[in-house]
Amino acid sequence: MWERLQQVKERFLRVEATLAQGVEDAEQLQKLGREHKQLAPIVALHEKWSRVEEALRHARRELESARDPEWRALAAEEVERLTEEKNQIERQLKLALLPPDPDDDKNVVLEIRAGTGGDEAALFAGDLARMYQRYFDKRGWKWEISDFTEGNAGGYKEIILLVRGEGAYGWLKYEGGVHRVQRVPQTESQGRIHTSAASVAVLPEPEEIDIQIKESDIRKDTYCASGHGGQSVNTTYSAVRLVHIPTGITVAIQNERSQIKNYEIALRILRARLYELELQKRLAKEDALRRSYISTGDRSVKIRTYNFPQNRVTDHRIGLTLYNLDRIMEGELDELLEALRLADQTQRLAQMEAQAG
Repeated sequence: MWERLQQVKERFLRVEATLAQGVEDAEQLQKLGREHKQLAPIVALHEKWSRVEEALRHARRELESARDPEWRALAAEEVERLTEEKNQIERQLKLALLPPDPDDDKNVVLEIRAGTGGDEAALFAGDLARMYQRYFDKRGWKWEISDFTEGNAGGYKEIILLVRGEGAYGWLKYEGGVHRVQRVPQTESQGRIHTSAASVAVLPEPEEIDIQIKESDIRKDTYCASGHGGQSVNTTYSAVRLVHIPTGITVAIQNERSQIKNYEIALRILRARLYELELQKRLAKEDALRRSYISTGDRSVKIRTYNFPQNRVTDHRIGLTLYNLDRIMEGELDELLEALRLADQTQRLAQMEAQAG
């Protein structure tokens, strides 16, 4: 770990010096800025560790030289406190030095689909969409709805959002899976609690260089966009359906009035789904010890339950229960996502230590 820390510190100083000299290339400046931001907390932690280590050495000398029993007791308490603080910082350093997921800085294609529960499932999918939109706004991320199909009683049978923001996938990747809701539906006259579900897929949006698609592998169909109930909403063939022939993956987009715009969005989503397919193949080849189901999330696995009568939300992967569902539905997801991120990092650290041992 200490050798890796020295490398990080040296790299941080080089990046800092380069930025101080000035960088004319905007793309290079942005890249170095991101790297500086990633390395700075690690360097700060190391400096904090050094200060605590020096204080601990001083406290141990005081303990060894103390003759007065009361003074020895105070010195012993200080040694114990500083030892605990040093151990905590070392653990934080180990977590900070874990290899980052190369996809963490990517933008996201977020897909929400109503599951079991009929109209109530569609309403819940709509609630999830609003919850995420509020979270995006709180983080200052840009987002847009690329396509949607409304439910019969409101909400969405399906909605696809494109999300752009620093570290978007790194935070949102924990949301993939089945979300279950327990509440009294608006249509329930006798006050009985129903259980419904919606699935969430979180796809990192790759660059063109990550996934290259041959034009000969795509079949493009155009048709008139349809509205609620299936009726045509315009007479131009603006809706686009792309079929990736080798995999059979299909993407249909009709939200925009422009066929060109719909085609561009469909191509971005197709590229993201193909990238996810390759990602899952790669994960399947990895040793089971290295895989983290906290972050990679099987879409068919129930990850979270939202219980409205008790204002309770439970994440089943880490056994976390919070009684602030009302605030979570307003987009206050930080506590949940930070707990998932820490659990993921802790699991990865344990796996690395088990392999090293």
